[in-house]
Amino acid sequence: MKRYVRGFTEGCRDLAELTRLGRPVPAGFTITAEACRAFLAAQELSADLIEEIGEHLRRIERTMGRWFGDPADPLLLSIRAGARFSAPDPMATVLNIGLTDGTIDGLAAVTGDDRFAWDSYRRLIQMYGRTVRSIPADAFEDALAEARLAAGVRLDTALGADDLRALVARYRRIYAHHTGEDFPQDPNVQLLEAVRAIFAWWNTPRARVYRRPEGIPEDLGTAVTVMAVVFGDLGPGTGVAFTRDPGERVTTSVDSR
Repeated sequence: MKRYVRGFTEGCRDLAELTRLGRPVPAGFTITAEACRAFLAAQELSADLIEEIGEHLRRIERTMGRWFGDPADPLLLSIRAGARFSAPDPMATVLNIGLTDGTIDGLAAVTGDDRFAWDSYRRLIQMYGRTVRSIPADAFEDALAEARLAAGVRLDTALGADDLRALVARYRRIYAHHTGEDFPQDPNVQLLEAVRAIFAWWNTPRARVYRRPEGIPEDLGTAVTVMAVVFGDLGPGTGVAFTRDPGERVTTSVDSR
């Protein structure tokens, strides 16, 4: 069977190099651009690819000591386009995959921070809605502005846990209004739909605009990087590693702990 998924210890660039050097890179894997090309041809993820993703997800769980969908201490994932060439488009990123009504209380308990947990859920619905279901960004931004106005604050960071809990309910109504469906409560559905959306993103007008000045081939496709979320704002922090060689284009988020 053709293998489309590589753990960070199996590749030869960027995250894989940092992992082998012993840098504190969160556990994760890369779905290759070849898988993207296969998806674009078939317009579906193959059963073999879905099985591979599941195998590598279980590796992340074992490494992190947390489980995807666990109501007590949920593993959350970030999903990003990760091709050979950088694609600095926020539409190609979804954070906090795995948060649901069944896991939000666990995140709040583990972090000891209700506000943080509800803000994370708010961000997931917003990013997932935009990236996976093409909901206009203004729909969420307007609701956020109204929440600030109602709370009498100027900054998002001044919204409290109760404000954000109400905002999550508002975001879910926006999601249902635009899609005709409830926000998905199955973490595996969130994961696979996000992968599909980022593969499909390769052929969007936005993606073409980003790569045209760089002369990136239209048929290259994008890889997808799936990584355990590390909440740098709750601990010593996360950072960005840059190569010292100006000829290399490597920008990698790493856990600084």
